[in-house]
Amino acid sequence: MMEKVIEFDNIDHVMNLFGSQDENVKAIESILTVSVVPRGTEIKIIGDENNVQKTVELIEKLMRIARDGDQITKHNTTYLATLIAEGVMGKGEYPVDYVCLNANGKPIKSKTFGQKSYVESMKKNDIVFGIGPAGTGKTFLAVAMAITAFRSDKVNRIILTRPAVEAGEKLGFLPGDLQSKIDPYLRPLHDAMYEIMGPEAFYRNREKGLIEIVPLAYMRGRTLDDSFIILDEAQNTTKEQMKMFLTRMGFSSKVVVTGDVTQIDLPRDKKSGLKESEKIMKNIKGIAFSYLTEKDVVRHELVQKIIKAYDKYENNRVKKG
Repeated sequence: MMEKVIEFDNIDHVMNLFGSQDENVKAIESILTVSVVPRGTEIKIIGDENNVQKTVELIEKLMRIARDGDQITKHNTTYLATLIAEGVMGKGEYPVDYVCLNANGKPIKSKTFGQKSYVESMKKNDIVFGIGPAGTGKTFLAVAMAITAFRSDKVNRIILTRPAVEAGEKLGFLPGDLQSKIDPYLRPLHDAMYEIMGPEAFYRNREKGLIEIVPLAYMRGRTLDDSFIILDEAQNTTKEQMKMFLTRMGFSSKVVVTGDVTQIDLPRDKKSGLKESEKIMKNIKGIAFSYLTEKDVVRHELVQKIIKAYDKYENNRVKKG
């Protein structure tokens, strides 16, 4: 057994590290199999030498997060502790990549290495496919990048679109006119725009035609120049729809396609355009595929466990034939 004492500048740093009801330190102890004992402005780490050294490395990274003005949370503590425990994170910094400010002046940043890679891909490529499970920030970060480009006059318009495919509910049975029927499908895109741009700026630019949120079917026949175009829920496009959408791209435009290939709502006889695109466009220069996993989930911790459980179930079902 080994003991290591770390001294902090003040007690606030210790409290920040421990978190509400010691939830951060409990996560560290569980993942790295150590004991963390507070002693005023010091903490003592007790455990196997290798795990103690990993814990020291983790705490140094967490304190850099705090010094950069970000909060030490259970999420980033658990994420970094898991990476260090698995030996997949060396001396690299926490994967922060600033994107923009939201409507309340709060910075929007990547929170995982997968998100950081995704943001970098959107900066470097004209067409990016962001593929991963729910809760990984695919749509939110794409909208943040679109607003950043719009604010800096790199594009003149933002166009957000989704296929109107039913997930167990028939469109025809929903109440109201056509707009009322399609609004539920487009609501997640509205929500992201509200949070980042603010309702007033969003509605003002939408009235001017500078922001559009439309079903995918409305894209046919258009050529979109100087635009940032996002296709969300792309797993529910057919190959023909995906081709139609991608060929709408005009000069000085950027396209981001997001989707989750584990949540396809198409009829069984229809192949997903998102899955097909991986085979067709994998090696085209200027087109990038960015993959996120359950480790990049930034929602409630149970979401990661749910995704893992479904993946395990599906893998076992495939093996059994």
